[in-house]
Amino acid sequence: MRTDDLFLAGIGSHLPPRVTVEEAVANGWYDEAAAAVSGMRAVTVSPGEPAPDMAIRAGRNALEGCGHTPDDFAVLLHSATHPQGPEGWSAPHYVLLNTLNRPIPALELRQGCLSMLAGVEAAWHRLRADSGCGAALVTTADNFSTALADRWRASDLFLLADGASSVVVSRSHGFARVRAIGSRSDPAMEGLHRAGEALFPPGSTVGRGLNFQERGERVREQWAAGDAPPILGFGEQVAAIAERTLGEAGLTMADIRRVCHPGYTIDALDAIFLDPVGAGPEDSAWDYTSTVGHTGAADLFLALEHLWRGGAVNRGDHVLLIGSTTGMEAGCAIVEIIADREGN
Repeated sequence: MRTDDLFLAGIGSHLPPRVTVEEAVANGWYDEAAAAVSGMRAVTVSPGEPAPDMAIRAGRNALEGCGHTPDDFAVLLHSATHPQGPEGWSAPHYVLLNTLNRPIPALELRQGCLSMLAGVEAAWHRLRADSGCGAALVTTADNFSTALADRWRASDLFLLADGASSVVVSRSHGFARVRAIGSRSDPAMEGLHRAGEALFPPGSTVGRGLNFQERGERVREQWAAGDAPPILGFGEQVAAIAERTLGEAGLTMADIRRVCHPGYTIDALDAIFLDPVGAGPEDSAWDYTSTVGHTGAADLFLALEHLWRGGAVNRGDHVLLIGSTTGMEAGCAIVEIIADREGN
């Protein structure tokens, strides 16, 4: 949908130190052959920092210099793709307490790796409905250093990374204007990440972890046995949502300066995201994401912050943010840079 009054007034992140792929191979964590074709150089890893604490650090960075006071905020939206703390506890309110500390709603979004993009859209709808407030804080964070995830082998599409990102959504000003945003799903493909696994009891309650690679192999086995899975052409969904969102913004890919995308391995990135929108690695944030990995929902905004603060995009440039989540769903936003980065 077109969004003429949606701005990003602040952006911030927190990333722990990097572990190189060479170190992972040397320690037996990552297969040498897989490493050779992945194109990945490093992954951000935190052995023990709680994800909500990373979200707080990112949120404080986004709030600094955003041009809004805490009383301007209508809502905080927090998201994650991995457990955040004690069962039944509210990570969003913990983040709220340690950032804005105001008696406003703190909500959790469960939209997988599209949660940050969905959070920006949801924040905009909330602000349009609440004319008394002009800003919202959107945060996300994950730490995959748990027994439920093997960051090096959970998928052949990506390496799981730890980190956090945050943006201040505003209806009045910002360094960037979101010209259009939206998503598109193909729910017939939800089984690709279920692969026949029982829904109850939930996997994490009985020690089953996050392993997309294992489920993918199970789907292939089911296919070989005659139980055909849904059509796997997810790139068509990516192309369709990008085309729709560009049209809503009144632009084409020729107007796009750079593409922000998930932190996938190079072959998966090309096949799922870049090729479908007619972009190449030189148009993307690959040089950066290949040193971070896949942080869950933070990827797109980590890349946007890196490109803007690093000077790869400047005032007047348009950036396409494209991502996906299980379900399957693809999401897109068109962002126009309208302010110079700090120091310029």
